[in-house]
Amino acid sequence: MADRIETPSGRSLAYHRMAGSGPGIVFLGGFMSDMSGTKAVWLQDWARRQGRAFLRFDYSGHGESAGRFEEGCIGDWAEDACHAVTLLTEGPQILVGSSMGGWIALLLARRMPERVAGLVGIAAAPDFTEDSMWPGLTEAQRHEITTKGRVAVPNSYDDRPYILTRRLFEDGRDQLVLRDALSLPFPVRLVQGTRDEAVATSVPLRLLDHADCPDMRLTLVKGADHRFSTPDCLDLIAQAITEVSEQPDGKDPAP
Repeated sequence: MADRIETPSGRSLAYHRMAGSGPGIVFLGGFMSDMSGTKAVWLQDWARRQGRAFLRFDYSGHGESAGRFEEGCIGDWAEDACHAVTLLTEGPQILVGSSMGGWIALLLARRMPERVAGLVGIAAAPDFTEDSMWPGLTEAQRHEITTKGRVAVPNSYDDRPYILTRRLFEDGRDQLVLRDALSLPFPVRLVQGTRDEAVATSVPLRLLDHADCPDMRLTLVKGADHRFSTPDCLDLIAQAITEVSEQPDGKDPAP
């Protein structure tokens, strides 16, 4: 049974927290996903074996948290994440962001850099509403969003369609991180599959080129898809967390 907190905006969030040593690990899930997914649960088990503090939670409108998915937007979910990190963790954290969670992690790094020890992006999708989702809609779908405020589009992962709203896109334009300076003064590891059907490999390459970061590396895994949940992929995520944990200030360890 998940515990719950309420955000200053009145949104009730479900979470699972595990005590342990630091820096703690915070898992940030993807668009319309939840904290019960393979990566989140596997990483909690891995963190338990390492004796590490770990937090996973559902954004509002996702999973066990209150609210309707279609009423949310990137800014709301980033605010949820800020509140969860502030209230449920202590000290700098390793942010592990999957897909949209990678964008949320970058927003947290911009808003509260003192609370970030490192960042791991799993098929990170910064700015996806503007750069891939909006261009990927048909003219008819864009017209429906503009005139009616929403449109339903097929979901490749389950039977529930995505409900995309005008607010999602308008707010997304206020949350973009690849247009202005992006300082990441801590170690960053990006991992992605070459057969990712949702996030093109050009996205992490663009992030790698754009960010001001002293220690940033990208690993591409041939044949891996967007889920990035095979045993080898999960081990690679754990390896990335270990790397950024060992160098929380972005510098080489002392001899």
